[in-house]
Amino acid sequence: MSKALPTREENYSEWYNELVKRANLAENSAVRGCMVIKPYGYAIWEKMQRALDDMFKETGHTNAYFPLFIPKSFLSKEASHVEGFAKECAVVTHYRLKNDPDGKGVVVDPEAKLEEELIVRPTSETVIWNSYKNWVQSHRDLPILINQWANVVRWEMRTRLFLRTAEFLWQEGHTAHATREEAVAETNQMLEVYAKFAEEWMAVPVVRGRKTANERFAGADDTLCIEALMQDGKALQAGTSHFLGQNFAKAFDVKFQDKTGKQEFVWGTSWGVSTRLMGALIMAHSDDLGLVLPPKLAPIQVVIVPIYKGEEQLNAIFERMEPTIKSLKVQGISVKFDDDDSARPGWKFAEYELKGVPVRIAVGARDLENHQVEVARRDTLSKESVSMDGLDQYLINLLNDIQNNIYKKALAFRTANTFEVNTWEEFTQKIEEGGFLSAHWDGTSETEEKIKELTKATIRCIPLDFKEEEGTCILTGKPSKGRVLFAKAY
Repeated sequence: MSKALPTREENYSEWYNELVKRANLAENSAVRGCMVIKPYGYAIWEKMQRALDDMFKETGHTNAYFPLFIPKSFLSKEASHVEGFAKECAVVTHYRLKNDPDGKGVVVDPEAKLEEELIVRPTSETVIWNSYKNWVQSHRDLPILINQWANVVRWEMRTRLFLRTAEFLWQEGHTAHATREEAVAETNQMLEVYAKFAEEWMAVPVVRGRKTANERFAGADDTLCIEALMQDGKALQAGTSHFLGQNFAKAFDVKFQDKTGKQEFVWGTSWGVSTRLMGALIMAHSDDLGLVLPPKLAPIQVVIVPIYKGEEQLNAIFERMEPTIKSLKVQGISVKFDDDDSARPGWKFAEYELKGVPVRIAVGARDLENHQVEVARRDTLSKESVSMDGLDQYLINLLNDIQNNIYKKALAFRTANTFEVNTWEEFTQKIEEGGFLSAHWDGTSETEEKIKELTKATIRCIPLDFKEEEGTCILTGKPSKGRVLFAKAY
């Protein structure tokens, strides 16, 4: 058996990196900063994708696909947008290779230079709004409610599997509306979709908030976000929803004729989550033995490990368990009966703990005689003997209990690690310990930048349940109208 994982306490970063690799979620690729998502990791992403896609469609959105390449001129049309993404862009300049005359492989053919360079999309607002210009003439053409599942490229210098990679998978919603009010309502609605997914599927409690002007999406009038707290006390931005105002409509001349016959610019939104959610899932719940997966997102929800001698005992165990397996599958529960005889039961137990399978059942010849099985739950590592009568319903109830328990544990952790601080001395001490700090800020970008420079902490958000409260800024002592949420972040 391979050596134990590094512990979270010893080295949280190494624990995370090793867990991603040993649980067969992902690995680094031959391209610097890019990753290979392995089948087990991709199975989790597919479950996320399926749940989110259903939620998008329930709110009236449809899927489409737009090009990977964006003409460079498009990116420069919205000034703040290009400024926000310019340093991360990968640029295509040529379209052909040729054999090196010196016999050193292949080289770029200098005669195959593109007339206009292409950007590998870091996000798709520009190319999508260029299409919307052709799609919108009248108020009858609105709203446009579109989502796409795609890959994007942001040339990150410091990368980490799932959390920050040069290429990653995501979804990006892009909508166009006749009125400001409709676009604002869309922005709020999609933030709530993300929050519901994070809490009900990922079992990760999130703070719903608004980004400051410094942290706002490049090209947006307003950015809403959900922020989660990881077990090392760092925050992770788990999703964003942007009110774009009329910025991209004006940049790409997207107008419509309203009911009075007047020409107006449309109002826009964009919103997205990415494979970064995989990192959040791992870091919010997992332990020193491996992954702890909420049942709703686990590729295998129940694994049955038979303990047997000879084929006759194996067949008897399978025959007794088959009705339960069929019943669970009919009810949408993924079950694996592990009859692989190349590994011992003890090794399998450790492997399924590493992979975060929520429920493990061990059943041997003596269990058959006693008409019971041993059920182990991954979240608490507890075991109990359970009758085979009504086992399917017992397991369904247990999976629900595990899902709820994982959420409650994460919520309790966040509550215990959220602090109100009122002085600079208290702030600088607490921020080193980790967690969310609720503190007064004078509202200026200069102070926000200075706090970041001094402590590496950022304003994660202005909570949407923000309460007006007279106070003084922790750094400058100037008047403040309420508390914002600070943390160090990924």
